[in-house]
Amino acid sequence: METDGLFELDDPVAEEDVPVRATAPLAVRMRPRTLDEVVGQRHLLRPGAPLRRLVEGGAAASVLLYGPPGTGKTTIARLLAGVGSRHFVALSALSSGVKELRAVIDDARRRRDRLDQQTVLFIDEVHRFSKTQQDALLGAVEDRLVLLVAATTENPSFSVVSPLLSRSLVLPLHSLDPDDVRGLLRRAVADQRGLGGAVAMSEEGENVLVRLAAGDARRALTALEAAADGVLADGAGVIDVPAVERAVTEVAVRYDRAGDQHYDVISAFIKSIRGSDPDAALHYLARMIVAGEDPRFIARRLMVHASEDIGLADPAALQAAVAAAQVVQLVGMPEARLALAQATLHLATAPKSNAVIAAIDAAMADVRGGAVGAVPAHLRDGHYAGAQQLGNAVGYRYPHDSPDGVLAQQYPPDALVGRDYYRPSTHGAERVLAERLPKLRRAVRGERPE
Repeated sequence: METDGLFELDDPVAEEDVPVRATAPLAVRMRPRTLDEVVGQRHLLRPGAPLRRLVEGGAAASVLLYGPPGTGKTTIARLLAGVGSRHFVALSALSSGVKELRAVIDDARRRRDRLDQQTVLFIDEVHRFSKTQQDALLGAVEDRLVLLVAATTENPSFSVVSPLLSRSLVLPLHSLDPDDVRGLLRRAVADQRGLGGAVAMSEEGENVLVRLAAGDARRALTALEAAADGVLADGAGVIDVPAVERAVTEVAVRYDRAGDQHYDVISAFIKSIRGSDPDAALHYLARMIVAGEDPRFIARRLMVHASEDIGLADPAALQAAVAAAQVVQLVGMPEARLALAQATLHLATAPKSNAVIAAIDAAMADVRGGAVGAVPAHLRDGHYAGAQQLGNAVGYRYPHDSPDGVLAQQYPPDALVGRDYYRPSTHGAERVLAERLPKLRRAVRGERPE
């Protein structure tokens, strides 16, 4: 074993050679050891896909794994570490800082120079790192001193600094579909690393576990393990609905067992609002409340759809939804059911328009497609020394200097002049906007009135 003062530079024990304790959680014991054991993520694992090339050693690049919990981000990081003789180091952004990062980078440099060994640095919840902490990684990632595998549940375009983002391959992970979860549960029941056939699952019990998982592999295995422990303690051998009910939460399971699947009911609730059927919307709201659904979840959906399905056709709809959410927060249940019902009725009976979501989605599609362009010079910030020498804010016209409060001036980048995103409907209050907006656009663009 070679040493360099504080660091031992011997070859690490391969991940697959480290025995997993029998007392480890089922989700840990069943962690995939090869790509063939990974469930879901077919878009990343098909032949020639980026992730498969990385794991099979055909490429070496830092990656950002972006997806919801329980989709395999940690598993993929460990599989990447197993390629060749790489050294694996895991840090959590919750408990690590620049000091820990620099220690890992120094150790990685020693391993590269002394053992010709690359270090895989896995950072969980990288979005929780500050800009300074993320910047501390740039040099090591740029030189491939470390192969960074960072996991985040938040969109890396907003939570990761641009220089680090540009040096990494962003791989989106998706929630598992029901068949993937079902296969995972069956493997865990039969595999010797898992339950080794000590229990069986009834079809109904399996269906409940699949629904409770909601696409999260870790949640599925945790619920399975809890149900299996209860069954074995009772001397039984089958995981059925009552067994799951006892092990997890009776209300949540009953919500699903009656056919009121969490996502099906919220989908029906929103579609009833969108379809202007207040009675059906109240029915689905009642089913969620009686089943014990989190009222904050219901309030969040109301706020989203106040803009998505109504928007400026009734500007008060969003205010009603926000007010209901505040009542949920400040008063709580059961009284908050009244505010939720009031907001539901307001949204269901309001005039409908999807012009808001259509407008922002069209604008974002253009941005993603590269239609950005430079901010016109006269609109740039001019409140710093030297700004005017750069042409910033020069020529800007103050709209309030015009008697009408509107004057001709270019606001979008050159490539987007004349691009219309917002197209108001003729429903409700948007009827007025539909008449006024063309006049505004002509005035701002310096076009002649029709």
